[in-house]
Amino acid sequence: MIEDHSSRPLVELWNLTGRRAVITGGAVGIGAQIARRLAEAGASVLLADIDQAAAAAMAADIAATGGQALSSPVDISDTTSIVDLVELAMSTWGGIDIWVNNAGIYPTTGPALDAEDDFIDRMMDVNVRGTFACSREAARRMRGGVIVNLASTTGFRAAPGISAYSISKHAVVGLTRALALEFAPLDIRVVAVAPGPIDTPGVRTQMTPLKEAGLDVEAVMARNPLGRRGVPDDIARVVCFLASDMAAWITGEVVVADAGSLAG
Repeated sequence: MIEDHSSRPLVELWNLTGRRAVITGGAVGIGAQIARRLAEAGASVLLADIDQAAAAAMAADIAATGGQALSSPVDISDTTSIVDLVELAMSTWGGIDIWVNNAGIYPTTGPALDAEDDFIDRMMDVNVRGTFACSREAARRMRGGVIVNLASTTGFRAAPGISAYSISKHAVVGLTRALALEFAPLDIRVVAVAPGPIDTPGVRTQMTPLKEAGLDVEAVMARNPLGRRGVPDDIARVVCFLASDMAAWITGEVVVADAGSLAG
């Protein structure tokens, strides 16, 4: 069972040296920064992404600064691809201690009445079934450790035009809680982070039509009680905490990191 860490110094509880981490969607944005921070804390990181070239470049960048990093292609909508990723981590490191389910898609749905079945199926297939399958395949090989899911504040508060995405993130919240109960006997914690809007290349791309139409994107991103835009490192630091022994008694929880937006 998970041990009592009361006698260990704080600096040791933060240290991830010797831990082996897999980050899906690790090539850019939040995933890339999570990989950077985990490596900085001492973990060996495997950046997995459907864009293998970008993942390889990011892994090389982390390695150039002294981190232990490698990359692999993965399509989380394909279970065979996920199994291959798990086996790569096992054959390279001999185990997995941290698995971060960051990969996902977030296109704007538009009016729900106009949403096509294929669009909804793709959103659920990647964001829900993909997260479930990654968690399942990782847990089958893990011997203790932690799975960190990327949820969203839209998993708690919906908004017009993003119905399919919001549904998928509500599911990730529920999945986190359900798997925490199932995996606890395996000494695997399952937790999640729910970011508010974060300034990433993907989000910028989504907002391009709105910006071209005259929307002040910078003001929108900073529209929260703390009055500043969120950046990938705001989420990466939370993931590092949850992955560390500082959070050893936390499972089944979703940490909201949104500058207080849901509080209003």
